[in-house]
Amino acid sequence: MRSHLLNDLTAEHYRRSVTEGVERVAARLATTDRPFTGVTVDALAPRIERIDLDRPLGDTTAVLDELEEVYLRDAVYFHHPRYLAHLNCPVVIPAVLGEAVLSAVNSSLDTWDQSAGGTLIERRLIDWTAERIGLGPNADGVFTSGGSQSNLQALLLAREEAKTDDLGRLRILASEVSHFSVKKSAKLLGLGPDAVITVPVDHDKRLQTVALARELERCAKDGLVPMAVVATAGTTDFGSIDPLPEIAELCAQYGTWLHVDAAYGCGLLVSPTRRHLLAGIERADSVTVDYHKSFFQPVSSSAVLVRDAATLRHATYHAEYLNPRRMVQERIPNQVDKSLQTTRRFDALKLWMTLRVMGADGIGQLFDEVCDLAEQGWRLLAADPRYDVVVEPSLSTLVFRYIPAAVTDPAEIDRANLYARKALFASGDAIVAGTKVAGRHYLKFTLLNPETTAADIAAVLDLIAGHAEQYLGDSLDRAC
Repeated sequence: MRSHLLNDLTAEHYRRSVTEGVERVAARLATTDRPFTGVTVDALAPRIERIDLDRPLGDTTAVLDELEEVYLRDAVYFHHPRYLAHLNCPVVIPAVLGEAVLSAVNSSLDTWDQSAGGTLIERRLIDWTAERIGLGPNADGVFTSGGSQSNLQALLLAREEAKTDDLGRLRILASEVSHFSVKKSAKLLGLGPDAVITVPVDHDKRLQTVALARELERCAKDGLVPMAVVATAGTTDFGSIDPLPEIAELCAQYGTWLHVDAAYGCGLLVSPTRRHLLAGIERADSVTVDYHKSFFQPVSSSAVLVRDAATLRHATYHAEYLNPRRMVQERIPNQVDKSLQTTRRFDALKLWMTLRVMGADGIGQLFDEVCDLAEQGWRLLAADPRYDVVVEPSLSTLVFRYIPAAVTDPAEIDRANLYARKALFASGDAIVAGTKVAGRHYLKFTLLNPETTAADIAAVLDLIAGHAEQYLGDSLDRAC
């Protein structure tokens, strides 16, 4: 069994095995003609359930053959231009190379004596991101598993900086279309069920600053402590960007921590043409960025940044066997001092490789392409009488729904849109997401693939309309 350990004696075995795996994936990528096979749970689950994990195959080729059957053949492929559903991006090759390197070396980014250069690379990337945001010379941060963890840590710091032991008085203010992790974080932080105050949005799905001011004033009158305002730079459903300068002014006026959730919109930090859309983010106390959304990185690659490095002390705990206090005086850089995680992957390497090969402008140009595509898609939808589109996109998301000419019952229209999404997924021809707007079912394109074209969007709209019309026709037949 030692022959399977990666070391100096097995380097050639490692090379052959990984090469064979890469060739399998490359072949699959080269021949995949749709984002999904349409396999059902009932069809796939028995294949996996009948595998006896206590009887190993013992051979890499045999295992890869089996993997074709249980995973590679039926995986959802985000690189396909008609995958238009969630915030999943196709990935760039330098980052995939970084993934291979970091997995093999297997550094853990908690302490210096486990990571050395990895620690310094992550710190340099944090500094680079903070500079791009404009947080100032005292900024710091740490890589995380994703936006939800980044939001949780930011709100933990905000809770501690609020300096009150009465958790029942604490309030978080966020728009009605902010990420669900805000409410989840409030619960994890021990706050009450009324801790998150939902602020209305305007027609463009941006937080209404007049309503925010009203809620902040109400908190002050009621003796409540607004521990944080969460502004969103790229909402999950609409890609909308809250008015950051005005929100920052209100936070300064009321002495409230400003957290900007830029998990989606962080791609604007490297955009050659759209960086101005993030004006005001430099005034945040903390910022969430997800490189695995708009920097075309493999999952996971995320970070939380803070204006004042000292606030990260609220996540610091010392253990004699890991990061004893004396190491602080010795200026030994242990990233665990800043992180909610202990053992942690060297995810920063993927972004490092990407920047060193492509450069920031190269990433930004790709993100600009999908934002340009969303504008084309919006024009297609706005001109198509079959569809109602909600808002003109700020980033690369389109929310819309099919509106049949001969049907006026909103519930029936809901069912037609739900059916169309489900039927499209089952066909495997394309994948779109869904959401609700004002209680009604809508469909959603999240465009993160520069290879997707306006022709792809038009073709998928035709597919959706065809499935919806089939449902309505069948429904009419049943009614008769």
